[in-house]
Amino acid sequence: MIAYGYVALRQFPKFERHVLAAEMRNAMWEVLRLIVVCNKRYHKKTTLQDLDAQLDLLRTQVRISKQLGYIDFKAIRNK
Repeated sequence: MIAYGYVALRQFPKFERHVLAAEMRNAMWEVLRLIVVCNKRYHKKTTLQDLDAQLDLLRTQVRISKQLGYIDFKAIRNK
């Protein structure tokens, strides 16, 4: 997901790379961190809830980016 995300974030306009793209990059790394933590914990409920919230945030950011025309999924698949 992170490798694919970095390819997608390169398509963002320069003025959005330091705001929205940076937020999305941080959200992707946070999702990965929470997955690793969840795999290591015995009691997973709170970590899974945090993961679910972070994943919803990332989905929303991707939807907004697509609506603004910053992400073209077809162009990414062809690379």
